Amino acid sequence: MYLLYDLILLASSVVLVPYYLVRGLRYGKTRRGIRERLGFFAPDRLAPLAGKQVFWVHAVSVGETRAAIPLVHALKQAYPESAVLISNVTETGHAVAETVREADLCIFFPFDLSVVVRRVLRQIRPTLLIIVETEIWPNFVRCGQAQGIPVALVNGRLSDRSFPRYLRFRFLMAPLLRKFSAFCMQSELDAERMRRLGADPALVAVTHNLKFDMAAPLPDAAAVARLRTRYRLPVTTRVLVAGSTHAGEEEVLVAAYQQLLAAGRDLALILVPRHPERCRTVVEMLGAAGLPCALRSEVEERGEALPAGGVLVGDTLGEMLNYYAVADLVFVGGSLVPIGGHNVLEASLVGKPVLFGPHMHNFKEISRLLLEVGGGRQVAGGEELARELGRLLDDPEARVAMGARGRELLAANVGATAHTLRVLHDLVGEGESR
Repeated sequence: MYLLYDLILLASSVVLVPYYLVRGLRYGKTRRGIRERLGFFAPDRLAPLAGKQVFWVHAVSVGETRAAIPLVHALKQAYPESAVLISNVTETGHAVAETVREADLCIFFPFDLSVVVRRVLRQIRPTLLIIVETEIWPNFVRCGQAQGIPVALVNGRLSDRSFPRYLRFRFLMAPLLRKFSAFCMQSELDAERMRRLGADPALVAVTHNLKFDMAAPLPDAAAVARLRTRYRLPVTTRVLVAGSTHAGEEEVLVAAYQQLLAAGRDLALILVPRHPERCRTVVEMLGAAGLPCALRSEVEERGEALPAGGVLVGDTLGEMLNYYAVADLVFVGGSLVPIGGHNVLEASLVGKPVLFGPHMHNFKEISRLLLEVGGGRQVAGGEELARELGRLLDDPEARVAMGARGRELLAANVGATAHTLRVLHDLVGEGESR
């Protein structure tokens, strides 16, 4: 089975290598990115890991990386002499990982060819492999276990959409899952689904969702004023932020925004596509809609403020919390189109009211809890979105109350990091004794 898997990956590399080369050009990491994906490192690249106990945290992209940040902090606090390595598949996830102060090294995840994975594991010699959410690469897991390295899944989840697909291939999943040393799942439903896929029930624990343990101070008025100046936003204009948007919903958002402007509201929009490479296309769409706009990467060169009724397009990485900090109201994308939504708790983290669409299957439990406490509102489509935005923009007290309820929800659900760390602590001895 694994030989066939290797052959398929080898054949797909004809497409994957050029694909990552093109993607890397956008982020200036072409050579290093491809080298690391093939398991080759510059002479001093792995120096931060030398002679240390290494915790390898793998997070595929942006959302998983952000979810892992509280755990990375906790690992460094519990094991201060250790090194934490974060690996990512995407360039955007890698950029976020490089902002994590406690990370000793950030690399691109190697292609899951057995020969590549074995070479990388021999060079890094990790004490523990920690996979965030459900990013299960067969050779990574198999080769790690074969070298005596415990493998743990943390913040695990199996969505309503993905679980039936996994279940159809249970005959392949079950042997692979038996190579794990621990499963830290977000909910009892996720835990039961993992057991049904073939995981050893004794190794499955409910440790809850690491995203509730994210930490950020509430921005004060001075911090918000500085950010407004940096983004060239008008001083008194209210700000709507649409974060992590996708093709198909940006047009809906712009139509709702134009309705609000037509009704006489003094408003500016910060539009942040989930994939920065789409920003130029979004700018073209905004131009066709007759809306003045500027790219975040270029806006500080402007001498004048963005006009009311304008749009700032977020084409940089790692600034989402800053965007949310200056917002009066937040919409989280991937939810008006059937993507499955993105993390609505980031807006709650900085005390902002949040709206989202009907497609939230990737954040089903979080969105349910946020709706229950009144920290967010769900809309069915563009017309309802425009109405809800209008109501909340006209009701500052409701906005403040929603933001506060979201913060309270986060405070009431902290603890996943501590639960997860206890599970991982039991595995550390296994990794050291190999």
